[in-house]
Amino acid sequence: MHIQPTREDIIALTHLNPFARFPDGRPRVPDDWLERMKLVTTEEAWVVLREHGYHRQFEGNWRETHPGTTTVGRAVTAQFLPHRPDYHEAVQQAGLAEGRGSVGGQNSWIIETLQHNDVMVVDIFGKVKDGTVVGDNLGTAVRTRTRAGAVIDGGIRDYQGLVQLQNVNFYMRGVDPTAIADVTLAGINIPVRIGGVTVLPGDVILGTPTGIIAIPPHLVQEVVERSEDIRVRDEFGKQRLDEGRYTSGEIDVPVWRDDIEADFVAWKQERGK
Repeated sequence: MHIQPTREDIIALTHLNPFARFPDGRPRVPDDWLERMKLVTTEEAWVVLREHGYHRQFEGNWRETHPGTTTVGRAVTAQFLPHRPDYHEAVQQAGLAEGRGSVGGQNSWIIETLQHNDVMVVDIFGKVKDGTVVGDNLGTAVRTRTRAGAVIDGGIRDYQGLVQLQNVNFYMRGVDPTAIADVTLAGINIPVRIGGVTVLPGDVILGTPTGIIAIPPHLVQEVVERSEDIRVRDEFGKQRLDEGRYTSGEIDVPVWRDDIEADFVAWKQERGK
């Protein structure tokens, strides 16, 4: 058995990816698209995903270590199952055979795969007590490796230490002083369920105060460009309202009249937008 699917399996799983890939096959959405994604709102992304038939990509009702932070990164997914002795032993031996750490828990195996601009996405079936995937030590490792953070459908510990970290945010269901126990790692970079969302390895995670949304790589460009267009249109609309050139009813509509759209195009060209 293997802890992670083969490169070929991950490529097949994420076959619509238009970008380059990591050596293991995970989609590698370029850093510049991730940076531009940081200005996208949850609602803007949600609309684009809905238009393409992705109706179950948002999950809310999180606790956060750094409320108000926007988190963007490529998903490294992992799943835990309730402990079963024979299965746990099989996973442990498979991990050791693959050269995964002989010291530390299976949650460390996930962290050791993380890279800059990754977001660790862990399905631990909502478990908080004995389901604390990171504390301040492992949380520091996540911060150091990713400069982004994690989405944990379960718990964390050492909250007072984690909140002191910078350039990171952890989304979780709850906080508990217990250590992770009675669970077994089912796999890394496999499809996982986070609440009502299916997350695939390499999805772009957009975390905002509203919640988290998982964006397939092939829709990243459209999400970003649509958001940027909306921001420019908002700037134009507010300026024209301030000038008294149009009424709010003329601006606050899904589609502008032809003359307003032509005015917008000319305004945008003047400003090189």
